[in-house]
Amino acid sequence: MLPWLLLPAVILLALLFFFPYLLQDVRFVLFKLYLTRRLLKYMQNSYTILDRFSDVVRTQPNKPFVHFHDETFTYKDADELSNRAARVFLQNRTGTRGDTVALFVRNEPTFLWLWLGLVKIGCSVAFLNYNIRSKSLLHCFKCSGAKTLVAGAELQDAVEEVLPSLLEQQVTVFILADSCKTAGIETFKDKMSRASSEPVPQNLRSHVTLQTPAAYIYTSGTTGLPKAVVIKHSRVWAMSWLLFQGGLKSQDVVYVSLPLYHSVGFLGFTATIAMGTTMALASKFSASQFWDNCRRYNVTVILYIGEIMRYLCSTPKKINDKSHCVRVAIGNGIRADVWKDFVTRFGNVQIREFYGATDGNFSLMNYSNKIGAVGRDSFFNKKLSAYALIKYDIDKGEPVRDSSGLCIEVPKGEPGLLVTEITLRTPFPGYLRDLQQTEKKMLHDVVKKGDMYVNTGDLLYVDDDNFIYFHDRVGDTFRWKGENVATTEVADVISMADCIKEANVYGVKVPGQEGRVGMAAIVLRDGQKFDSVEFFKHVANFLPVYARPRFLRIQNSLDITGTFKHLKVKVMEEGFNPNQITDPLYFLNEKEKNYVSLTPEIFNSVITGKMSI
Repeated sequence: MLPWLLLPAVILLALLFFFPYLLQDVRFVLFKLYLTRRLLKYMQNSYTILDRFSDVVRTQPNKPFVHFHDETFTYKDADELSNRAARVFLQNRTGTRGDTVALFVRNEPTFLWLWLGLVKIGCSVAFLNYNIRSKSLLHCFKCSGAKTLVAGAELQDAVEEVLPSLLEQQVTVFILADSCKTAGIETFKDKMSRASSEPVPQNLRSHVTLQTPAAYIYTSGTTGLPKAVVIKHSRVWAMSWLLFQGGLKSQDVVYVSLPLYHSVGFLGFTATIAMGTTMALASKFSASQFWDNCRRYNVTVILYIGEIMRYLCSTPKKINDKSHCVRVAIGNGIRADVWKDFVTRFGNVQIREFYGATDGNFSLMNYSNKIGAVGRDSFFNKKLSAYALIKYDIDKGEPVRDSSGLCIEVPKGEPGLLVTEITLRTPFPGYLRDLQQTEKKMLHDVVKKGDMYVNTGDLLYVDDDNFIYFHDRVGDTFRWKGENVATTEVADVISMADCIKEANVYGVKVPGQEGRVGMAAIVLRDGQKFDSVEFFKHVANFLPVYARPRFLRIQNSLDITGTFKHLKVKVMEEGFNPNQITDPLYFLNEKEKNYVSLTPEIFNSVITGKMSI
């Protein structure tokens, strides 16, 4: 009989044998509980990220806050510059209590001073994607409710294009320049240089609580016009702590190469403040300069989205690929094969993949370093935030419900629609001035009558070890030959072909056919020609018949958003008509085991049903 003192150790060893990730799960949940208690304390005291910034300025004023090109700004510099920016708004009466100001600014330190300055005077800030133009720009500005627009000097042409509409709405327009000859546009930098750097009165933000909007961040608009997501000050804390959970420490240097208007780029900025650390800011992502910049600023933490990691792995190999200080990469969307390539090539960098959405109320973190996973499906996690993976009808575009009207959870291994419960602890932010889209995003009567869940629009699945994996976007999955086809999986396979640089997979409508037929827009590698026979062999080796794209479109480049997401709506609408598309088109001919040129004759045979697909 074992001594009683050994019994706890035996029980623990047995638990770890049967549940090898138990300690990691418990440690992560305890950490989240600690952050939840901390947030409740902050809410009681209305302690915002700006208050944290002020504390860091007091305790370490001379610590580097931002590296940008050849300049370094300390926390004290940032405080004074943001005070100057705030005073320009006050002097021009464009920053009164509760106002919203829209920023149309590329990555530069002034973006940071503007946000800090506007929050100091109690304003909310809308982040406009600097790639949008014309009607999209006007749409995003209008739905923000802003009466002031601040634009970067290099974006003046885009502003002038919509200036008549802005002036008609009595919008105050600033340009980040010292001079401007265009009537209706005021300069900002000259006013800022003359403004006082003394602190602005705190009573200007006395109305601000953690429930007050701090920013409006727009969805990417890959499937329609962008929508503005309300980011409250409480959400800013939650976003910032994602990096804390990923391993960010106060002595780190964070490299932000994503746009600041994007949620991951913005959380890099706010997490820097939350941890009192240093940020190295890039004007834009550059695969060729990425590692040189990391070495230049002694970067220890990098932020990514999946495409960034793929671009880095696609660059020519160098002898100093592993010569850097980066120890952690935090982000989302990295493919399993890219993950392996990245670690093999660039050294033992800890990948902290997380799942989350700008318009969501839920996040996951892969704290186990399991390649390809986005998180863990544990009992503890579900106690903190209720979520479920439910059956989804691809054709009808809605969840499958049982006879009582409730949703049906999928078994392990089967992709299901991720839905997350809306509670006081996990509220749904919703879309600004768009009640219809906000309601459309919510599901009722999911697990029990009367409940409300967020429809994430994402299909995920859980493996036998309770790891959670991203499968596809609902809008990106189409049904063909009675099977659901995940576009990301098909695109991954296509991109493995020797001649293919990049692929965008989507479903197109064909007269007389149910569902959608697979099509791929592809870009060839530099100097490569399209070998249709070899490409067919590759597709046939790796994809089942129903998942093989029936149509191909070879393009010089693929349309993407500012955060490298493929735009599908336009190419889906254009379809595969060779009479209207000038790009080379190909058709899958199973009998010839080849992709043949899609001629008008073949096109007519397909749409009339004379040729089977």
